[in-house]
Amino acid sequence: MSDDVVTIHTDGGCRPNPGPGGWGAVLRYGDHVKELWGGEPESTTNNRMELMAPIMALEHLTRPSTVHLHTDSTYVRGGITQWMAGWERNGWRTAAKQPVKNVDLWKRLKQACDRHDVEWFWVKGHSGVADNELADQLATRGLEEAVASR
Repeated sequence: MSDDVVTIHTDGGCRPNPGPGGWGAVLRYGDHVKELWGGEPESTTNNRMELMAPIMALEHLTRPSTVHLHTDSTYVRGGITQWMAGWERNGWRTAAKQPVKNVDLWKRLKQACDRHDVEWFWVKGHSGVADNELADQLATRGLEEAVASR
């Protein structure tokens, strides 16, 4: 791994879905590690929490960076790498002419990505990848803290 790359692992989820949710992110740059987490005490969805994790991680970076972003969400990776350009061309509508769900977060994610050089990677969840497991634990922490704050 190159020292000039920020490596980020993200995760998010709800219990139940929809329901209260949490997100987590692990950011690594050289020897530096930053753990981020948060949550929504009211009803949200897994997909919204999966989107919040990379948004918050990218927004946390203080200068434009080269980023390797790992997610276990095919929804997030597919959306940002395959579908978003078409959604934008179609006025934020799907190929079926329906409004894009979570458009507020997709636009925010695009804006966060535009500051950086981001390469997206999919990782199988709960497969023993240490930082993905940690991001999952942080998402659970975010959910639990959000619920406790109600």
